[in-house]
Amino acid sequence: MAKLCVNIDHVATVRQARLDVVPDPLEAALIVEKTGAAGVTIHLREDRRHINDNDVTRIKKALKKKLNLEMSLAPDIVKRALAVRPDEATIVPEKRQELTTEGGLDAAGNFKRLETVITSMKKRGITVSLFIEPDTKQILASKKAGADFIEIHTGAYARKTGRARAREFDRIKKATVYALSLGLGVNAGHGLTYDNVAPVAHIPGMVDLNIGHNIIARALFIGLKNAVEEMITSMER
Repeated sequence: MAKLCVNIDHVATVRQARLDVVPDPLEAALIVEKTGAAGVTIHLREDRRHINDNDVTRIKKALKKKLNLEMSLAPDIVKRALAVRPDEATIVPEKRQELTTEGGLDAAGNFKRLETVITSMKKRGITVSLFIEPDTKQILASKKAGADFIEIHTGAYARKTGRARAREFDRIKKATVYALSLGLGVNAGHGLTYDNVAPVAHIPGMVDLNIGHNIIARALFIGLKNAVEEMITSMER
């Protein structure tokens, strides 16, 4: 079964609503780690709307488990990642006005830039993942660019129901098989909830699921520790 990595960006979102020092994302990261998640995911956006540079440094220093840093290809973000050296860097598309990441990265269309950034990351001992759609063209481009992993965008699967969801699930499974055949590791994430996570968690070869919003929303009512435990239980069904 896939393992859980918890995205804690929205803990920082609450903090930034008042430009305060609480709630502290580091405290959330330590709770997630202690509760049994495989790792912590944070997204250092270009506009620093939630997670900031200091958060990245403090969390990387404190964690004993994996830190997955979501990031764009912006030069200052790449420079910061190379300095901090997260365990894994997941390169994602980023638009300033979006509420959350909208769709997968165009690995084929950004091949040269990706190849350069991935090479520099791997020289620093950073595992590199590309957040892409379950599409063979993008998977092959990810492999050729030198990525170690792909993270399959599960947004379409999460949004749809019935037969439409079943078709999206089949795309994810086929994409996983293809990526594994190329020697890529496979993660997945986006829009996954307590109700829809189990099938994805049990796809053979799936390594990590990166889940944030649904867990943090649940944590408002039952606490972060309980919310993480409930998601792990949902994955195990």
